[in-house]
Amino acid sequence: MVQAYNFLASWQLFPEKCTFESGLPPKSGNYKIESIENGHALSISINWVSLENEAFYTQYNVIPDEVIRSFEHLDMADAIQASIQNASAMRIIFFMNEQEVLNILHEILPNGYMKITQKGIDKEGKHFSNTEVYHKQLSVLPYAASVAGVAIRPTKEGVIKHKALSAMEDQTNMQLDQIRQQIELLAKQAQEIRKRKELSMMIYEAKLTFKPQIGHVYHLYEKKDGTHMLSLVAPQEWGNGGPFKQFVASVKLLADHTWVELS
Repeated sequence: MVQAYNFLASWQLFPEKCTFESGLPPKSGNYKIESIENGHALSISINWVSLENEAFYTQYNVIPDEVIRSFEHLDMADAIQASIQNASAMRIIFFMNEQEVLNILHEILPNGYMKITQKGIDKEGKHFSNTEVYHKQLSVLPYAASVAGVAIRPTKEGVIKHKALSAMEDQTNMQLDQIRQQIELLAKQAQEIRKRKELSMMIYEAKLTFKPQIGHVYHLYEKKDGTHMLSLVAPQEWGNGGPFKQFVASVKLLADHTWVELS
């Protein structure tokens, strides 16, 4: 069961990355895989929301030891077999009357996503192949998919959970968005402080022939020998470009004795 570690998560569907030959694709979905029975079995729960905002749910357990066992959802299959082929591949096969009716391959992709390929036979006897792509879910809302999956039916409990969890998801997403904005603001402020520090170091290492005053504007130049010089004279006031290699920036001294570049 150590190899199952990569699959143990709540996975959220990428609807735009999926292809369905059978069934209608859901609006949103979640595929949850958990370890149970002291790590000897896996619990797979599937939640999804239809385009009409109906909530659906199913759950079943498997023991990934390649042994064919009876399956409780008899309208879908009467036997099931699960195996973990390696740390990146797990297969579940459903049988009806000893005939394979659904083969589900779970694959962990190099980018960390989980790809599920379902190959089976629909109610009309036609072969189909559905592909679903999931990413590990950061939130806890169990929306999910697997339209051609196992005995999924709408339930009153599922609808109630959907409404309650939708409200919870909206609130937590709003709070996470506020935190994200605060982090982005702090990162921007840190970047500005870093730029002021680097500019200030350059100025304090430059040649100064006067005492700068807080709030006043000065002009920083690079000399031909590579050193810098702070001047009261603006670039346009020098004749023929001045005796410098290049103009660096117009700057102002702040109250904390750091310098800020003026646009």
